[in-house]
Amino acid sequence: MVIKPVISAAQAAAMVHKGQTVHVGGFLGCGSPDGILAEIVKAGLTDLTLVCNDTAVLDEKKGRVTGVAPLIKAKCFRKVIVSHIGTNPETQRQMNANETEVVLVPQGTLAEQVRAAGAGLGGILTPTGVGTQVEQGKQKLLLGDKAYLLEEALPGDVALIKAKKADKAGNLVYSKTARNFNPLMATACKLVIAEVEELVEVGDINPDHVHTPSIFIDYLVLARQEEQRHD
Repeated sequence: MVIKPVISAAQAAAMVHKGQTVHVGGFLGCGSPDGILAEIVKAGLTDLTLVCNDTAVLDEKKGRVTGVAPLIKAKCFRKVIVSHIGTNPETQRQMNANETEVVLVPQGTLAEQVRAAGAGLGGILTPTGVGTQVEQGKQKLLLGDKAYLLEEALPGDVALIKAKKADKAGNLVYSKTARNFNPLMATACKLVIAEVEELVEVGDINPDHVHTPSIFIDYLVLARQEEQRHD
């Protein structure tokens, strides 16, 4: 059994390089690896492509800044592929100013594109978006009497995910809805780093409770107490 290296959030951020495609787990910040994301901002990384469900919440007046929102504000991304940006006005501003390329994808389609990458598929067929602007520039196929769009898989260079608990081998357990995109992204990227709130010995997690098996995980980061939001 391979024991996975436990590294700092700063060391994890140093493994992310300019120009890479980065998958970040989380839904409006729930299930996002906040410690690693903070270090990416500190490192001044730019020119990244983000794959995430959304660009999180940026409401500084109310003191609510979650998930990848600080990275959006710091202009870490040249391109974001997400299902919505409605809770982050800075993403909207950057899109309208042509500072950041924003690709909006229906949420279910986005999840399936990530899943397809993890399964080694070239893409998926979906009826979602047929007859709308979503189909522009995409291949459309007719199966029987129904039209489908071919949506290509979305592999990544690095997945930054968050789990409630891990054992030292890297088996992960997520907390409730914090699963969201995390299990899919763990299968879809070349390098997978999991930020975890609790690290236990091998054998302390019931195999039936494992959500992401250790084979997909390369490194573990133990979250600082202030980043353990129990989501």
